[in-house]
Amino acid sequence: MENKNTWELLDEKQLKEVEVLSKEYMNFLDNGKTERECVDTIVNMIEEEGYRELEALVKEGTKLKQGDKVYAVWMNKAVAMFQIGSKSFAEGMNILGAHIDSPRLDVKQNPLFEEGGFAYLDTHYYGGVKKYQWVTIPLALHGVMIKKDGTCVEINIGEEEDDPVFFISDLLIHLAGEQLDKKAAKVIEGEALDLIVGNKPLVIKKDDDKKKKKESGKEAVKKGILAILKEMYDVEEEDFISAELEVVPAGKAREAGLDRSMILAYGQDDRVCAFTSVKAMLETKKTDRTACCILVDKEEIGSVGATGMQSRFFENTLAEVMNLAGEYSELNVRRCLAASCMLSSDVSAGFDPSYAASFEKKNAAFLGNGMVFNKFTGARGKSGSNDANAEYMAHIRAIFEEDNINFQTAELGKVDVGGGGTIAYILALYGMNVIDSGVAVLNMHAPWEATSKADVYETKRGYKAFLKKASL
Repeated sequence: MENKNTWELLDEKQLKEVEVLSKEYMNFLDNGKTERECVDTIVNMIEEEGYRELEALVKEGTKLKQGDKVYAVWMNKAVAMFQIGSKSFAEGMNILGAHIDSPRLDVKQNPLFEEGGFAYLDTHYYGGVKKYQWVTIPLALHGVMIKKDGTCVEINIGEEEDDPVFFISDLLIHLAGEQLDKKAAKVIEGEALDLIVGNKPLVIKKDDDKKKKKESGKEAVKKGILAILKEMYDVEEEDFISAELEVVPAGKAREAGLDRSMILAYGQDDRVCAFTSVKAMLETKKTDRTACCILVDKEEIGSVGATGMQSRFFENTLAEVMNLAGEYSELNVRRCLAASCMLSSDVSAGFDPSYAASFEKKNAAFLGNGMVFNKFTGARGKSGSNDANAEYMAHIRAIFEEDNINFQTAELGKVDVGGGGTIAYILALYGMNVIDSGVAVLNMHAPWEATSKADVYETKRGYKAFLKKASL
């Protein structure tokens, strides 16, 4: 089968829509470099379009009806959206599910130390990363520090033009003979990913009988950093204990290529699918089946924890929504979940000609060739895979062909080379039909990832068609 290039299929009106959507997407990436920032950005987007918070509706006892739009946030790191359809919940929903966490470096709870005249923050990498990719590039610090009294102090340093940035040093090439003999996984060790945050000692002026002297004392650079944190944010060293600080690449999303056909940015796995899912929800009018979008945290480390897909957040939220719609019972919740259709909205590995040996070309995703379906993910013998059934794939094909959505199918590289997973298998535990779908990404899990503008646009169109027509 020959895949079609989306750029060749778009008319002039659609080409203009591609550029408008791409600018909005790039702005989304710039404003949402952490899960908390993503949730804040998404809530602002959807409230402007009439979505109301579930918690407030529950307190008011508001009854939900067809066309109502409701959302719920959990721990500021996960969000679920519902647009109520005309059919009962027991007949199932159409669900888009993505994750909003991305590989990064997390600051440890006792991180600040001084060595050799530098102040450092000790970090722990999060998710699957090539550690050597994170050295010598400009880095920013995002997150929150929660003080003992519960005050939340937001941190965002390194994104504005006049902000300082941070970095992790690497050994100069002149002394790197032994280092270059190491395997790539060992060139930079995890414990060596220490973020340099300062080099200037705190100077203390002291008076004596003869003259004024300047003394810095022990750990003067560290003390200087603590003085700045106190002055700017009114936080103490102990407040790192109750902080969530993420180290991410500094800088804005950029258009890539002389033809400006691509987007180069941090965090596109999986915020490209989160963004297109939200946009599809906002552009979808009244539907027969309730439309739902669930965006969760911690997929990159196994979908664990209270904000990951394995938590009961989604199930509990659905129960509350069904209760306000007058349809709640334990049996109805289970009937709804089992009858639902889902697209597990996650990225796929884009074919890279520079590393062609890692791909099986007939079953690879190409940038620019439209939305990608992965019938299965997993590793080697499909370990950890959902593996959607053929009937569901046929149903999706029919929907997309009817709406002229350009799509391709793919595997995540050659069979014995590697593999990966998504949240698909978790939702499939309810018995619903689930298949992985999303955008092809080049440089996946690197500090800067690349996508095609045309694929972002076509994926949004595909998600809209699914929300409107899926009913298997």
